[in-house]
Amino acid sequence: MDRVEMIATTTFGLEAVTKRELIELGVDDINVENGKISFKGTLRDIPRANLWLRTAERVLVKMGEFKALTFDELFEKTKSLPWEDWIPEDGNFIVEGKSVKSQLYSISDSQRIVEKAIVERLKTKYPVEWFEKSGARYRVEVALLKDIATLTIDTSGEGLHKRGYRDRAGDAPIKETLAAAMVMLSYWNKDRVLFDPFCGSGTILIEAAMIGKNIAPGLDRKFDAEYWGIIPKEYWSVERVEAMRKIDHDSTLHLLGSDTDKRSILRARDNAANVGLEDDIAFFMKDMRDVDLQEDYGVVITNPPYGERMGDREEVEQLYRDFGKKFSDHPTWSIYSITSNENFETLYGKKADRKRKLYNGRIKVDFYQFYGPRPE
Repeated sequence: MDRVEMIATTTFGLEAVTKRELIELGVDDINVENGKISFKGTLRDIPRANLWLRTAERVLVKMGEFKALTFDELFEKTKSLPWEDWIPEDGNFIVEGKSVKSQLYSISDSQRIVEKAIVERLKTKYPVEWFEKSGARYRVEVALLKDIATLTIDTSGEGLHKRGYRDRAGDAPIKETLAAAMVMLSYWNKDRVLFDPFCGSGTILIEAAMIGKNIAPGLDRKFDAEYWGIIPKEYWSVERVEAMRKIDHDSTLHLLGSDTDKRSILRARDNAANVGLEDDIAFFMKDMRDVDLQEDYGVVITNPPYGERMGDREEVEQLYRDFGKKFSDHPTWSIYSITSNENFETLYGKKADRKRKLYNGRIKVDFYQFYGPRPE
């Protein structure tokens, strides 16, 4: 199989970041849409993309895309696709679905039709009447958007944000993919101090450390496509060995994280230790207002409390005022903060140099960027 068409799904607002990652991985024919980036590559790019993409949620194989106004049309066009190239006789294929602004609005009916069509197609290859589905998992999705059906197979399995290091998360954890994107959208590099004054379970700093050390985010986890016969096992082992070789063990990082909650600091330390980064990040329990920062040209990247609950709003607003006051005394620092509070700039006391709309889970947020001067 020379060329494979794939889709990297991502959170709305991060498409440009994920596209940049794909370009760095060497794939081509990239097309960006809302929440997904289509691209073409080889079978070797499936393990490479799963191991290295920091801001994508999943890597899908695109089986086909067509207009479907009736269930008969959905059945026949699905059946015409080469499912036997990917799914073996014992393949455990599961069909999931979603429908937005389409005449085929019944998700359960669409799933049933697609599964039936796949079965009929596979029967032309395998001489059986019943598929036991006892082998590797193949998660098929039928996504209907404005009457266009996109059929994919998920190569990732668990979402790519599940790196495997976060055994313990805080009360309001940020996804690893979003945390990585915040770092990649900033001007931080491994030679500058990075401070998260509301570090919680440490996700932003751990993602920054993995970027600084060039650690592939998927190195310590498994993927559904590892168990597929179409992709030689050698491809996965070669990519893992190459990823291990690329780790920068020599760089010294300057990463600091504080929080007022003792349990969060303990979680953060445990999570960092799970990736072997416990010596690269200093987590300590302290109120942001009381942290003594001696360095110039540092960077803050943080996910502060939002004050979503009524009783917390006044306290959070005062926290934002104090946050702004704290860093008005550090004019050489660059500040990056994500929050759903639309009055953040007023409370912080300064207009952001740039503001970017993102989503933290289902919460619409803005990523505020306050640029300090370039280091001398």
